[in-house]
Amino acid sequence: MSIREANAAGDLAATAAALGVRLAFLQITEPSLRTVLTELADGGAGRIELVGVAFGQLAPGNSWLRRIASHWWRERGAGAPEVVVATRLLDTDPVDAAAVSSALEKARPVTGSESPLTSAAWAEVPAYRHHVLVCRGPRCSARGAEKTWTALAEGLSRRGLRDSDVLMTAAGCMFPCNHAPVLAVQPDDVWYGDMTPEHVDRLIDDHLSTGEPIQDARIR
Repeated sequence: MSIREANAAGDLAATAAALGVRLAFLQITEPSLRTVLTELADGGAGRIELVGVAFGQLAPGNSWLRRIASHWWRERGAGAPEVVVATRLLDTDPVDAAAVSSALEKARPVTGSESPLTSAAWAEVPAYRHHVLVCRGPRCSARGAEKTWTALAEGLSRRGLRDSDVLMTAAGCMFPCNHAPVLAVQPDDVWYGDMTPEHVDRLIDDHLSTGEPIQDARIR
């Protein structure tokens, strides 16, 4: 469902193989849910059961799994297989067969009447004050960028800062890998290195709140 699960793609793929199920992602990495649904349908599947997995609090809600599945189902049109979605997300790592079966006991079919992917509220670029890019490349991920991302999101939330204040984006490799985890604040063009969770509160309270960069932590 979220970036955290994308970061655990290898472990989840092994779990999926052991359970005899397919693995798909809503964001960041492949295979996408759309790709897997199409492959299953093209292979003759008459019924597809979806169970969302989210190990952290920052994942989108289960309604997004239904919404995206419904979008695919409507586009598929006549002959689309039945698609059912578990009404709750699995949040325990590792995922096992008993948890999957339990979640599917209360699955509901996709009807096509679910909310679309578009909304009037999402038509404009947010009027953000700062745009923070958090590197999620291989080196930064290996050095804890996931925890940095989580600490930043939770810290902004605690302070009541929204997308209109600070817009967060996960990025691929941003190149100054020796300084991992790397984070950049735009439009200030200020880059920080070794941005561990312990430094995040200072980043929010100083740079993102008052506009004063942390000079001893910046690499540009």
